Amino acid sequence: MKRVPFQTLRDELYRVLASVGFTDERAKLCARLFAENQRDGVYSHGLNRFPGFVAGLENKQIDFRAKPEKTESFGALERWDGKMGIGLVNAHFCMQRATELADVHGIGCVGLSNTNHWMRGGAYALQAAEAGYIGICWTNTTRLMPPWGSAEKKIGNNPMAIALPRKDGHILLDMAMSQYSNGKLEVLQLQGKELPLPGGYDTKGALTVDPGEILDSARALPIGYWKGSGLALVLDTMASVISGGQATHEIGKQGSEYAVSQVYIAMNATGIMGQAALDETVAAIIDDFHTATPLDENENVRYPGEGMLRTRLESLEKGVLVDESQWQALLEMNRDTIG
Repeated sequence: MKRVPFQTLRDELYRVLASVGFTDERAKLCARLFAENQRDGVYSHGLNRFPGFVAGLENKQIDFRAKPEKTESFGALERWDGKMGIGLVNAHFCMQRATELADVHGIGCVGLSNTNHWMRGGAYALQAAEAGYIGICWTNTTRLMPPWGSAEKKIGNNPMAIALPRKDGHILLDMAMSQYSNGKLEVLQLQGKELPLPGGYDTKGALTVDPGEILDSARALPIGYWKGSGLALVLDTMASVISGGQATHEIGKQGSEYAVSQVYIAMNATGIMGQAALDETVAAIIDDFHTATPLDENENVRYPGEGMLRTRLESLEKGVLVDESQWQALLEMNRDTIG
């Protein structure tokens, strides 16, 4: 691993997008979001996913000219069609729209159909928190995980993110319904590392910490066993119902993952109780949380998002960590070599 300045990383990402004809403000947004994922230590959805994203632009699976279109409105709830456009841009737009609805109704909810991979769900929950809202969002996926009690893939890992605004660093829960996302497994496999805890089964049906064996068996372990399995099913159902889009079983018949369904919710937290009361309430909860005695004296008990904030500050001070081979591949990417 090596470190590069954040702006350099963002500029290189934008350069590659521009080389395939994607040059407007939305391209700058995409470059920023990919760079921020890497900056915050979410390596599974930074440089790791960028080449595949660009290939999608090249083969027209992702239409960077498409813009989301509102199809139905029900007061604080709206449905939008993503038109198979860029998942990151559609996601950013829909969370922004959810906050606008929350300004009027106190809460806003946007269901998005026919969209592509959003990369890191936490980015859009944080987007809401940055503006003073509670942000909640989730997506369904193709079939990536067997339900509890089966070895047959039927459910998605359906990532969900929740962020609450906090003056000294937002609370962010960003998780897939599998113990480890496929992106995380791919990164650890690339790095030759094992999982800290069993994350799925090998091809013989035994629990394993080897990310490669889990990828080979396609049997990731649901969080909380049957509870995570059930939550994955519920999130998929809600995404399909709210957006009017496809469910996991329909996405799974396509051969690859696209035209997924997503939900974005914003709550006007500052409007509910005022900024001062909000800050005081959240601070008191975190202060009490931090009094928990850690099992490891060298590690503090961390609230969701605390480790990410620490990584972000280090990245901005010292440079963003990148895998050297992935960085070199990015530098070599241009219109002649992409795809």
